[in-house]
Amino acid sequence: MAMLSASCGPKENPGMQGKTEQEEISVVGKIPGRIEVLKVSEGDSVKKGDTLAILSVPEVDAKKAQAAGAVEAAEAQYNMSVAGATKNQLIQLQSKQAALQEQYDYAEKSVGRLQNMVKDSLIPQQQFDEAYAKFQGAKAQLAAVKAEIADVEHGVRMEQQQMALGQKNRALGALQEATTAENERFIIAPADMIINTITLKVGELALPGYTLFKGNLPNTTYFRFTLPENDLNKVKKGMEVQVHVVYKNQTIDGIITHIKQLPAYANIATAYPDYEIQQSLFEIQVSPKNQDEVTDLFPKTTVTLKL
Repeated sequence: MAMLSASCGPKENPGMQGKTEQEEISVVGKIPGRIEVLKVSEGDSVKKGDTLAILSVPEVDAKKAQAAGAVEAAEAQYNMSVAGATKNQLIQLQSKQAALQEQYDYAEKSVGRLQNMVKDSLIPQQQFDEAYAKFQGAKAQLAAVKAEIADVEHGVRMEQQQMALGQKNRALGALQEATTAENERFIIAPADMIINTITLKVGELALPGYTLFKGNLPNTTYFRFTLPENDLNKVKKGMEVQVHVVYKNQTIDGIITHIKQLPAYANIATAYPDYEIQQSLFEIQVSPKNQDEVTDLFPKTTVTLKL
């Protein structure tokens, strides 16, 4: 009978159950492309800056080549606007001026002779008008080539130089954009992490903003417990506690670093919580005093805490 009483007596409270947690991180792509190379596997530990995957983006190569050609053309146009015409161009313009000057002189003499003849009615008015029109045309062409030579000798107008410079800068911007897109082909680890999940396989299409990798951040291990509001008087921030890791039968010294209220739909860390339904729930986070003691702990494993 005594044995029966002992077996039915109250059992020792094993403590509040919780979970081992680590901070998580997601790695996404910025440009669309197909997975060409996967450089890591699930479970790998990587360092910040390591290449996780390489995307195949044929459009980027074409845009970069196009932008590079535009830069060369715009730079040549700008340099020409600054340097002005070449010696050969100036010679050509001067030869053109000489020919037009002769045409102008001849037309001027013809108009002078015909003007007296039309007064004496020796020629019809129409013949004079035709000669006068040729004279005016030669005069306009001569004035145009003189203005062109003046521009060449004094350099291109500042407005034209600024326009050429703007075209050059725009082409450089397009090249920089294409180069940046080319660099985004390489999916880089943003921090030291342990790869937990790889969402795509080689050959599959990665869209911008799509999560490609998920992982845990080392040295961020902590313990999470859930308790009802009537137990809040047992804890406070900064309180030193001991956490027992069940699967390793190991006790870890820790400090309560955070206490926050949980919404009704939150994930509850404590199994079979003993609380009344109307009570609010709170989560406490316990950080280990020595991170070296928890580097090999698996996330989501069960731990206990006595209050």
